[in-house]
Amino acid sequence: MKDHMMRVTKRVKEILSFYESDSPGIKNNLARILMQGRLAGTGHMVILPVDQGFEHGPRTFATNPAAFDPHYHYRMAVEAELSAYAAPLGWLEAGADTFAGEIPTILKMNSSNSLLCKTNAPDQAITASISDALRLGCAAIGFTIYPGSDSSLEMFEEIRDLALEAKACGLAVVIWSYARGNMSKEGETAIDVVSYGAHIAALLGAHIIKVKLPSAHLEFPEAKKQYLDNNIKIDTMADRVRHVVQSCFNGRRMVVFSGGEAKDVNSVLDDARAICAGGGNGSIIGRNSFQRPYDEGMKLLTQLTSVYLDHKI
Repeated sequence: MKDHMMRVTKRVKEILSFYESDSPGIKNNLARILMQGRLAGTGHMVILPVDQGFEHGPRTFATNPAAFDPHYHYRMAVEAELSAYAAPLGWLEAGADTFAGEIPTILKMNSSNSLLCKTNAPDQAITASISDALRLGCAAIGFTIYPGSDSSLEMFEEIRDLALEAKACGLAVVIWSYARGNMSKEGETAIDVVSYGAHIAALLGAHIIKVKLPSAHLEFPEAKKQYLDNNIKIDTMADRVRHVVQSCFNGRRMVVFSGGEAKDVNSVLDDARAICAGGGNGSIIGRNSFQRPYDEGMKLLTQLTSVYLDHKI
């Protein structure tokens, strides 16, 4: 594992300089993530998120029963030398002592569940506090917003308040921005929608923005006209990643892309190559790692970080 005392690199210093209003405490926590593991100092990161249990229930772990153990995920993040580990309160508490100091953690602050009535507007409940994040030694908090949902305005107000408190305590803020609600299913990953959601997360004060990889679909007629009139390139995945990065303050905010539904190894690695080519900061990949047997998941994560290592910034 890389020496935690290694000097902060020129690339990481450049990224930290983009956060002009932030305190040394926040920048220190961002540096903890950017200087951790195999990708330390590169400006790239791979984060393991294990927040799907809330949304989908214990069936999330049924394909790999070893993953019912919270220590399994900590160990995977540590031994794969990843950049950080993100999870809800209970998961982090269950391994916080055993793995103290071994991996930067991100406390996922809100969650939902799939047992709710389908007619409800997409929303999440706040399930943890800033005090929890400090008590557990987290580097950041994580929060999901659903642009497009009839509940989205309340979600924006919730993260405004939580981000204000987090930043006052020196914690970084990661926003999961997933469009849901007043659009087609295809529209949830449309390039105009994903880039809009990413921009909203940046406007809400996120340090790191998490979005899904976008398709070339254009959901809204007004946006489609602008994309076509201005010849915005969206043909390839790298083009679309580049546009999302541009939407995050022209690259002045870090953006990572989710792994999405389970897929084969080559597809995961191809996604990472497109993220590199488009100037994205990395991958936040959960189900495609922990739903595989441990050795297979570890091999995938090693191959994934190698893609980012091979890409010179």
